[in-house]
Amino acid sequence: MYINKFKTIVIKIGSSILVDDKGKPKKKWLKEFVKDIKFLKERKKEVIIVSSGAIALGCSFLKIKKKNLKVDKSQAVASIGQIELIDFYKKTFDKSKIKISQILMTLEDTEQRRRSINAKRTIENLLAMGIIPIVNENDTTATTEIKYGDNDRLAARVAQIVSADCLILLSDVDGLFTINPKKNKTTKLIKFVSQIDNNIKKYAAKTQNAYGSGGMKTKIEAAKICQLSGCHMVIANGNYTNPIKKIIKNKKCTWFLPQITKLDARKQWIMGSVAPKGEIIIDGGAEQAIKNGKSLLPAGVININGNFEKGDHVIVKNQHNVECGRGLSSFSSGEIKKIKGSHSSKIKNILGYSSREEIIHKDDLVKV
Repeated sequence: MYINKFKTIVIKIGSSILVDDKGKPKKKWLKEFVKDIKFLKERKKEVIIVSSGAIALGCSFLKIKKKNLKVDKSQAVASIGQIELIDFYKKTFDKSKIKISQILMTLEDTEQRRRSINAKRTIENLLAMGIIPIVNENDTTATTEIKYGDNDRLAARVAQIVSADCLILLSDVDGLFTINPKKNKTTKLIKFVSQIDNNIKKYAAKTQNAYGSGGMKTKIEAAKICQLSGCHMVIANGNYTNPIKKIIKNKKCTWFLPQITKLDARKQWIMGSVAPKGEIIIDGGAEQAIKNGKSLLPAGVININGNFEKGDHVIVKNQHNVECGRGLSSFSSGEIKKIKGSHSSKIKNILGYSSREEIIHKDDLVKV
């Protein structure tokens, strides 16, 4: 099935999958789930986990109920629960000798380009070291106005940021049905969705459980993000033992197919950016490198115009003042002034600290 073809996979685990009705972590489930992750890693897949459960585990630790928790109280509970959550993951993954890391993110971290680029680089570096990043919404600082309120859309944004091939949403149902299967057994499972129309929205009746804050409605919203990011998304039942292998073998799930390719999505995101903050003037060699799909290195930079920060959208022009590309700068204008014309190996000596080798990485650069 599809999963075998993908390289970068984001897996979202809901609270109801990870925590039982009494607020206790499902140790046996996670132990078996780690086998799924090991299965993917052995096949050279890059895996990122987006996990709910911090507030649920915090409530369990404090022996209080989540129902009717106010924002400020839930933030305090989350700060306790996040320790419990990552400790649960670490102890379980350690037994299989798989290293993990924790990343706490908010809505602003994914919506602001500079911060989303930093998150992307962090995740990429962790994956390069063979480490599984475990991402959770930072409930301790997010407010009602800016927080996602569910990790389905957060997972979709993470998938978008890292240009993932697939997002797996592990739910408590097998996928999207024509009618809520918990209320009507004559319902039918929809196996493939290429376009989210009014019928699909109608099927997505919101359902909730004791600990989760999302429902089918938020999963459809996550699917919209994925479809416009060139990313496949699947809703599958996570209550099964080894749910990832179950998806591959059983195919009892709902797949949302991307509407555009990842490359097209990336180009649209960069080309659709707000007004560029500056210009980078390059020599003929760098211009040819960009045409060949390469990154822009400091050695090819002649001059810059404007003041901009790391992550800002800039125009790339040749020596004849003709635009040849657009991209997201890995350096501020002040830094580029110091390193322009220099070999990448000299960046650390010039700036006094380690940084990237590329002025604009090829993944953040669109030739025009």
